[in-house]
Amino acid sequence: VALAERDAGPIERPVDYGCIWGDARAVLAERRPDLRIVNLETAVTTRSTPWPNKGIHYRMHPQNMPALTAAGIDCCVLANNHVLDWGRPGLADTLTALRRAGIATAGAGSDAQAAAAPARLTAPALPDGGRVLIFAVGVGSSGIPEDWTATAEQAGVNRIDELSDAVADRIAARIHAVRAPADLALLSIHWG
Repeated sequence: VALAERDAGPIERPVDYGCIWGDARAVLAERRPDLRIVNLETAVTTRSTPWPNKGIHYRMHPQNMPALTAAGIDCCVLANNHVLDWGRPGLADTLTALRRAGIATAGAGSDAQAAAAPARLTAPALPDGGRVLIFAVGVGSSGIPEDWTATAEQAGVNRIDELSDAVADRIAARIHAVRAPADLALLSIHWG
């Protein structure tokens, strides 16, 4: 804050939770998108034990959830290299905080099935009761440690090792298994 104030002048205190979005909220209000989907590149937790041997650990306090709800976020993609910065307990806290705020998630979960499951959202613009399905994967090259991969017994990220035709075929098969004819499927890929 001191650096920002040195360059731009005093910052009003306290600030509204929506201020972090700057001009984006006005643009969103003007454009009125059916859905607002973001990559949440942090954990939402108060945990104090960081993931070992990782240089940067991001964390947002759960009391700051109004920063997300102020922008009307519908879905947070969690398949990224910071969601487990505070371990699996921090991921559990993140999922709980988002659920309590009414924000859907994709790309991380309590096990492999939950991590691979899409967020299912409704959009008035879709005909015939169609849904928007948000699938999310994180590629190891983006800095997601291999041991963050969700398994049948362990919470984690819907992580893939590489971008290849075989992986694309597996993801497409998963999407086709879930998608109804009126649904729109979106895939978020976090890669480096």
